[in-house]
Amino acid sequence: MKTLAKISDYAGKYMAIIALIVAIIALVFPGPVSSVVKTSYVNILLGIVMFGMGMTLKLADFKVVFTKPKAVITGIIAQFVIMPVLAFLLTVVFQLPAELAVGVILVGSCPGGTSSNVMTYLAKGDVALSVGMTACTTIMAPVVTPLLVLLFAGQTVDVNVVDMFLSIVQVVLVPIAVGFLINYFFEKVAATCASVLPLVSVIGISLIIMAVVAANQAKLLTVGPLIIVVVMLHNVLGYALGYLTGKALRLSKAQMRTLSIEVGMQNSGLATSLATVHFAAMPLAAVPGAVFSVWHNISGAVYANILARSADKTVGDAEEAEQATA
Repeated sequence: MKTLAKISDYAGKYMAIIALIVAIIALVFPGPVSSVVKTSYVNILLGIVMFGMGMTLKLADFKVVFTKPKAVITGIIAQFVIMPVLAFLLTVVFQLPAELAVGVILVGSCPGGTSSNVMTYLAKGDVALSVGMTACTTIMAPVVTPLLVLLFAGQTVDVNVVDMFLSIVQVVLVPIAVGFLINYFFEKVAATCASVLPLVSVIGISLIIMAVVAANQAKLLTVGPLIIVVVMLHNVLGYALGYLTGKALRLSKAQMRTLSIEVGMQNSGLATSLATVHFAAMPLAAVPGAVFSVWHNISGAVYANILARSADKTVGDAEEAEQATA
């Protein structure tokens, strides 16, 4: 078990590199990868990842809603306003074809990503706030995400809000609820499994990336550079606007770092799942989610490091000022 826990720890730390490697493998060897990992497995894989997330949640994680309501409400509104609006604007500016536009809007309309909690920890942010915000936006997703997709993409493609609602409940809320209940009633079992959950998440997300990239390899080679630029801008602008929103509302430095990461990092696995199921006639719609999964883990790790150094510098400057006045 200790060996497995160490492997899980390494997998969590190097998720960015793993995501990039599996994407390259799927791009170079689409045939063999598609024969093993099919897009029809995406929902099951995402359900497993969400179950793992549920296993880490406790009632205490929701107390942050009452202890830090301003930060939580700001985060929820920023998450569901900044990212979908950015997604829509980017599709207009870059004049993306309908398939890719829907995929980008799906990414922008999804709740915060599970890896944001790890990045917040690395950035020396408010981890409790990060977990609380991710949990809240995820619970709201069945209602909010379909409505946002309808608002921003409904004029271009047919969006079935009810089917999308049921799909999110199935692959997100139900697995999270089951995981949460296991953690609540069988805490020791959950604690034992906790050390390997990062490995489960990494494997699940990696397989989703491989399935989508392999299935769309030919088209991806054509539109790849364009969608990579759009995804990178979406993510980086999300970080920047999230941070500026926290600053404008005078949140603490730790909360500003947290808000920035929460807004910029999306549950791209959910976006990929929704695209695969509800826009099956538009296979490229799943590509932005897969690309985002790879990119935001890379950018998140780099950005968290920058924020952590900034936090250390702030602490150092404060200590120097205190010594000078002593």
